[in-house]
Amino acid sequence: MSSDHHDHPSAWGPHDWSHGAPHNSWSPIIMSAGIAMFLFTLAGAYQWGEFNDAGYVPLIGASLLVVTVGLLVWWRQDMSFDGSYEPKSTGAPFQNIDIRKVAMWVFLMSEMMVFTSLFSTYIRYRLGIESCQEVFESGNWVEGSAVTCFEPASHLIASSWFHLAPGAINTFALIVSSFTVVQALRYAKMVDIDDTVRRRKVTRYLGATWFLAILFLTLKMVEWFVGFPLPEFMHEYNHGDSSIKSLYTEGYLINADSYQHHAYDTHYIETHEGYELPEDSALYAMMQAGTHPGGHMMADIQVSATTFYVTTGTHGAHVFGGIIGLTYMTFKASRGGYTPDNAVSIEYFGLYWHFVDLVWVLVFPFFYLY
Repeated sequence: MSSDHHDHPSAWGPHDWSHGAPHNSWSPIIMSAGIAMFLFTLAGAYQWGEFNDAGYVPLIGASLLVVTVGLLVWWRQDMSFDGSYEPKSTGAPFQNIDIRKVAMWVFLMSEMMVFTSLFSTYIRYRLGIESCQEVFESGNWVEGSAVTCFEPASHLIASSWFHLAPGAINTFALIVSSFTVVQALRYAKMVDIDDTVRRRKVTRYLGATWFLAILFLTLKMVEWFVGFPLPEFMHEYNHGDSSIKSLYTEGYLINADSYQHHAYDTHYIETHEGYELPEDSALYAMMQAGTHPGGHMMADIQVSATTFYVTTGTHGAHVFGGIIGLTYMTFKASRGGYTPDNAVSIEYFGLYWHFVDLVWVLVFPFFYLY
């Protein structure tokens, strides 16, 4: 093949990059089709957080298989990339800038719009719907009848340091992971070190980033679905409870139309230390006057739970996407695949990873503390 050709005869790789970029690659189309199929089938299988149609399971599996094929095609082609050819953008305002860098920035700008819409939705509902605490203290409820109110996840998560621990550790983990991916790029770009040392250092730091990302999702699952027990001497620091319950166990779900929490139970408040009904609240005055019997308030919190899970879940999906990329990059690094000539690939991934980190730095205080 002559050097002026810009297409490789095979759409599946590996690719001879000295002849140009593989513009005939099927990988983007395959992955896009697989992801679209996955989202549609997943939406069909679940309704309001409950699994309701097993007929979609084979289609979900098929969609994941399609995505996997697309990834394998992409990885097989990229594995041979040695930096000998880096296509440039030709159109204004990105002329002569690496086209992959342009693509990453355009992608991140679109992601900013996604998360901006999620944050603005959360703020709109948070400010527009009366909080469950306010409804409870107002006394405008009757036991056994659900009231619609906004219950921020922080009411559960920030109720004790132990509840907050997974989110706090995750914040630290992502910040450290931004450092480790920068270190991987630093060593990949070094020209005055031995190839073996470079390979070992880049692999080590990319592997560390991968581990921290796995830790993030693991703690997220613990927070959402698992929970964890506490040693007996710590019970007193957790309102006397012997374990940290998961959000699922607490009933904080997107289909929670009859949610109950002990903080909204007058009998529980009266018998447990650390809880009290404000004396200046309307409910306190009504109970003192005998015009409100008290009891356990029931709430419809579907809106507040949905905003929490959609936002944090979308971020988690981005972390999972990063794990997929890091799995491949760590493998390539272990084979000496990154040199000063093609280290820019790590830089472009780093842009994505820093964005994921930055989003979490905003998610954590908004959804876990406030």
